[in-house]
Amino acid sequence: MAAKVEPFWKRKTLAQLDQEEWESLCDGCGLCCLQKLEDEDDGGVYYTRIACKLLDRDTCRCTDYPNRRAQVPDCIQLTAAQADEFKWLPPTCAYRLIAEGKDLLPWHPLVCGDPDAVHAARVSYAGRMLCESQVKEDDWEDYLIFRAG
Repeated sequence: MAAKVEPFWKRKTLAQLDQEEWESLCDGCGLCCLQKLEDEDDGGVYYTRIACKLLDRDTCRCTDYPNRRAQVPDCIQLTAAQADEFKWLPPTCAYRLIAEGKDLLPWHPLVCGDPDAVHAARVSYAGRMLCESQVKEDDWEDYLIFRAG
């Protein structure tokens, strides 16, 4: 009887992941691509349901992932070196969960095998987002959905 091998996210740190493993941690929720507001008083990060111009609002995937930073200069590229700063990510985010020593959630595609489970679980805002060109920045507060952290 062969020994059961733990999945890579349980036996490796974020810094030990190869590029394919790193990318596979993304559950496809698209929440990191929503516009966020920071509370000046307490530093809290509030998510809106206003999507980056590159986010496909139905699939929750970037429409130009390889070139996103050229089109959206303030797009944040997550790296393992930033893991201690991941508190701004949604509490369901695999990168944040692994950085905090937690396991992936049952609907994560690596756990359940279904890339659409994140949408079925209503973790993503697929079909419920607005494009940033539809809402004036001064009105973003009207579209808050949750606070990270």
